[in-house]
This record gives sequence, structure tokens and C-alpha cells, in this order.
Amino acid sequence: MATITIPLSRIEGYAQVVIEYSGGTVLSAHFQATELRGFEFFVQGAPADQLPVIVPRICGVCSTAHHIAAVKALEHAYGVTPPERAVRIRELMMLGQLIQNQATSLFLFTMPDLPGDTGLPSVFHFGAEDADLAPKALQVRRAGTDLITGAGGQFIHPVRATVGGVTSGIHRDVADALRAQLRAALPLAQELFERYWELFVGLKDRIGTLGDDEPMHYVAAVDEGHAFYGDTIRVLAPDGREDVAFPGCDYPRYLEAVPIETSYADGTLYKGQPMRANSLARLNMLPELGTPIADAYMARFRAEWGYPAHAILLFDLARGIELVYCLERAIAMLGDDLASEPLRVAHASRDGEGCGVVEAPRGPLIHHYIIEGGLVQRAEFVIPTQHNIFAIERALVTAARRYISEAGIDAELERAVGRVVRAFDPCIACATH
Repeated sequence: MATITIPLSRIEGYAQVVIEYSGGTVLSAHFQATELRGFEFFVQGAPADQLPVIVPRICGVCSTAHHIAAVKALEHAYGVTPPERAVRIRELMMLGQLIQNQATSLFLFTMPDLPGDTGLPSVFHFGAEDADLAPKALQVRRAGTDLITGAGGQFIHPVRATVGGVTSGIHRDVADALRAQLRAALPLAQELFERYWELFVGLKDRIGTLGDDEPMHYVAAVDEGHAFYGDTIRVLAPDGREDVAFPGCDYPRYLEAVPIETSYADGTLYKGQPMRANSLARLNMLPELGTPIADAYMARFRAEWGYPAHAILLFDLARGIELVYCLERAIAMLGDDLASEPLRVAHASRDGEGCGVVEAPRGPLIHHYIIEGGLVQRAEFVIPTQHNIFAIERALVTAARRYISEAGIDAELERAVGRVVRAFDPCIACATH
């Protein structure tokens, strides 16, 4: 038996792929997180009320999702229901995170994989005719980061969500400025996405595949018209039927955590089977998104790729549709009154158990706390990338079997491995927490 180790780039955090093969037979492919963080141990003994400002440090990219999941978990433990306007502001934080994440993943991480026979090192290496791609991508991304700042108080490690609501609202002048910025970013996002779609079709024609397209279960915490804030986790069967819907805090009954000896990130199974989370899961789950431009893209997507769609590289197109949806949705929401009271309700801290769920860019994020004497006795973070681990490995085996044969290893293998992993947009910093 021989092995080949492929380090990964243009992902969030540090990971590698190890493929085992004998002759022309691929035996296995392992997706290995190579860093250890340990946040579940760091927070033990910490005052529970401090968690919303501690746990965003798990990740500088996903800090918004961790911030809000922590607040929701404490509200569950304390029996607190925040005002509707506060929920709207939190939803805008999540929409901002999705905008900045999807723009980064799509245009900065994966777009360089598409042109030519070998791809490019980065979007900054495109030819003169596409020299405006990078600045436009950064402008779209900036619209997301500024929305997080406007709604959450600051971009990295937001602070405005608090148990019972939010510490302050979004005043009309700030909301109007954000709205104008998002309106300017929307046509840029459409232009970039159209160019991406064109290059994507060219890649498919060149390599002759969109990767692993075996039907699989999908998991997401979304409802129609959602803003990535949902509490109900849904599992879609491979044929497109909803298999189960359950409160996020019932996750131990449905989702099995599986330790992985070769990685610092665990995996998750549903009924003993791998599943997929992230953008394609959400699009497969929803008949429409509820905004006009995104729904037009959704119809085009389904007309070209069918329903439910399964091919791995379609995650990227799904991500672009969500980017447009989030821009449209945030523009509409910023027209509402987001400054008037009530923005927060009083609460009393108490011991107990709490669980909070949000739909992070990569799928359902779950924070689960046990509180004793006002301190965290135990914390568990169930990370979206964990839901995808076994699906990633299966897709890697499919890619490896395409490019490893008795004749040798095709040079396309390394590029294919990168495309597969980046399609899932994993966050290793979160997955190793």
C-alpha cells in the first residue's frame, strides 16, 4: 500500500488529504484537520454570561454565528424570549456573515480553480480582460463585513447580541447607508456570479464531471424566507423528501458524533449514514427563497441540474445564489424600524441546560451548555463542518479513483482534491474548536 498526502490551500484553517492506494486501486481518502484548539475545555469554569464574548474567538470568520448561537443557548437555559426587533437585528448579523463568507469562498477561494487547464493561484492572477474581478469581489465582501459591523457593533467578534435582545438598535442613518452600500453591491454580485457560472460550465466541459453525485441525506436549519436563524433542524432524504424535522436541542437523538482517530475534527452521521450540509443542502430543502433575483437563479439552477441536485461542485453555484438572496433580503430588512424600543427584556441568570442553533454558512451550528453555580460545567459545540466530514471523504475517494490508475497518478488529482474540499467550504478552526 502507498499513500499520497496533499496539503490544502484557500480554505479556512489547516488541513490535508491523505489517500491510500495499492496499484491502481484507491483504498481510502482521509480529510485530516491538523490543528487542535480546545475551546470546549477552555470555557469550562467560565461565567456562563461571558460566553457570547468568549466563543466568537473560536474563529475570526465564523465569529458572528458563534456569538448568536451562544446567546440563544443562554436564553434557552434562562427561559428568555427576546423582542422581535432584536431578532431582526441578529438576523441581519447573520445575513452579513453569509454575504462576506459566500463572496470570499466563491470569488476568492474557488473562482481561481475554474479558468484554463490548471487554474490560477488566485483571483488576482486573472487576465487583463478580467482584472476588475478581484476589486469587485472585495467590494461585495466589504458590504457583508460592514453589515456585520452595523448590526453587531464590530465585524470580527461582534458584541451587540446579548441575553434578552441586543444592546442597541440600528439608527435610520446607519441603516440607510448600509442599504445603499448593499444596493451597490447587488449588481456587482450578479455580474461576478454570471462570470462564475460561465467559467463553471467550462470547467465541467473540460474535466467531464462535477464530482461525486451519489444521492445523500442533507441537513439544514432553514424554513422558507429564512435569515439563517432557525431553531428547527431538517433532514432531507436522498430522493428530496423531508425525512425528519426536530428542535435543534434534540440533536443527540438524531445525529451521531463519531470520533476520527486521524483528525482533530470529529464527524457526524445520520442513521449511520453520511450527510451533506451547507449551501446545496439549503437549496435542496427550499422550493424557493422568496426574493426575485435569487428565485430566478434558483429556477435556472434546477432547470440545468435537476432536483434534488447532488453533484459536489454544485455547492459553489448554490453559494452564489445564496449570496444574491442575502443581499436582497438584507436590503428589504433594513427598510424596517430597527432602532425603537423594545430591544431587550430583563432576565435572571440561573443554572440549568441550554442549547442554541443557527444556520451558519456551512450548516447547522449547535451550542450546548450545562451551567452550575453560574459557571459552565460542560460545553459542546457541534460544528457544521463536522456534518460534512464523511461526505467530503466519500467525494475524495470518487475523485481519487478518477485520477489514480495502474498507469500512475494523473497530475489533475491534486487540483481535483482542492476543488472537492473547497466546494464544501470547510472551516477547520471551527471544526477543531
